[in-house]
Amino acid sequence: MRHEANRNRLSRPKDQRDALLRSLATELFLHGEIKTTISKAKALKPYAEEIITLAKRGDLHARRQAAKFIFDVKTSKYVDRETGEVFDTLQEGKKLIPQTVLRKLFSEIGKQYETRNGGYTRIYHLPPRRGDAAEMALIQLV
Repeated sequence: MRHEANRNRLSRPKDQRDALLRSLATELFLHGEIKTTISKAKALKPYAEEIITLAKRGDLHARRQAAKFIFDVKTSKYVDRETGEVFDTLQEGKKLIPQTVLRKLFSEIGKQYETRNGGYTRIYHLPPRRGDAAEMALIQLV
């Protein structure tokens, strides 16, 4: 029997669906909100919330598990290795490393939701897309 086996398949094979969710989650953590279709937003919500739960744990094992679910791309900012401060440009005399999405997830987003027990994302319905009238949504971090 296939009880409760319905998942958001998004009309894609498993490898393409995993790649799509991985890139959507990466962009969500990078920008804080993204505009996409309703079905993609509904599929992304539990995926992103599971990753944020890993970021709240904050240990090495959780970091390695989260690295499987997002692309670790560089942002345009730099992080001080000793203090953890974020800078927009390189500063002389400081040991700066490029900020990546994974570092941002564990240093900023994970700490932001330490006291929250779930519900890290919200979905707003938007007007239909002009080209094909697809139902659009804005998914953002709360």
